[in-house]
Amino acid sequence: MEKKEWYLEYEIQKNRPGLLGDISSLLGMLKINIVTINGIDSGRRGLLIKADEHERIKRLESILKTMDTIKVIKLREPKLMDRLAVRHGRYIQRDADDKKTFRFIRDELGVLVDFMAELMKQEGHKVIGIRGMPRVGKTESIVAASVCASKRWLFVSSTLLKQTIRNQLIEDEYSENNVYIIDGIVSTRRANERHWQLIREIMRMPTVKVIEHPDVFIQNTEYTMDDFDYIIELRNDPNEEINYELVDSSLGGSDIVGFDF
Repeated sequence: MEKKEWYLEYEIQKNRPGLLGDISSLLGMLKINIVTINGIDSGRRGLLIKADEHERIKRLESILKTMDTIKVIKLREPKLMDRLAVRHGRYIQRDADDKKTFRFIRDELGVLVDFMAELMKQEGHKVIGIRGMPRVGKTESIVAASVCASKRWLFVSSTLLKQTIRNQLIEDEYSENNVYIIDGIVSTRRANERHWQLIREIMRMPTVKVIEHPDVFIQNTEYTMDDFDYIIELRNDPNEEINYELVDSSLGGSDIVGFDF
């Protein structure tokens, strides 16, 4: 029987030498393999484990609950957040009220790139919005995540070098393996109807779309926040305010480069 992965997370109640060894020995006796182990925040450990029978996991859970040195927090099939937590040793900060909003600071760009890359690897239609002030690393993170996910990235609108606005795509730019990057401010404030026809076409495609400044993007369009699958907030520090008036004024109105094919 093929072995299946599970995620185990526990909180240490009584820290003593050899605790991890005891748990490892228990897993070994139950013929459960450890794939990855890491500290998760303060006082917690997370493990990806493999077992060939669900019954072994049930027995493990039953035994762990009798131990007074630890408290089982999670024992389940691993979700994306679980895998990233073990990989990076921390949970990604998630909005308590809006579960599709995730928060990062600039020092966590590596985690952000890994998170977006995992989203981009998933097949089908996906719209990701990313908020943040200028020069915080939004566009660079999107491009890096596309590379990590082995996807081709295409700017539909952008301010990375000059203000770029696309009105058409060429034949080989239509692909489910592409990541389409849209700057919500540039598209909303600077573009023409041909550009918006292209955006509507792209939004219907079963591919990944990443939209910078999603709040501005929806202001004067038919799209709403319900059209976004994930919202990412990127700040220089946890207390930074994302002010769209300052973002918009920083873009200016010159050096617009349009593309027609």
